[in-house]
Amino acid sequence: MPVVRPDHATVFDLHGARFTSYASATTGADLLRSWRLDVPGGTTGVEHTVSSEEVLHLLDGAPTVTLDGEATVLAPGDTVVVPAGSRLKVDNPGPGPAAAWVTTTAGLRATLPDGSVVNPPWAV
Repeated sequence: MPVVRPDHATVFDLHGARFTSYASATTGADLLRSWRLDVPGGTTGVEHTVSSEEVLHLLDGAPTVTLDGEATVLAPGDTVVVPAGSRLKVDNPGPGPAAAWVTTTAGLRATLPDGSVVNPPWAV
């Protein structure tokens, strides 16, 4: 049975946030990718357009998620379904950290406002 223990997860830091990858090709997942997103307080996110549907489930904190220009403050237990092709930004303006569980399909790409494309290693 494939079990990924916290000490075997792969950690990536990008744009002030931490992405801890649990379900990936290296851990035996074929189609799905899942990671924990940790965003420190006082962090301004980077808007990006996602190539695949993403599901973001808030575990802790009160970040502001902006989806296609519409902003909303999340509370623990809230889930945001991000359609493919949507513009997404996650800010955490408050003093405390925020944490979310994110799931998508393998191969997700993020296009930044300047047109550059990021192939997040936790979603390959």
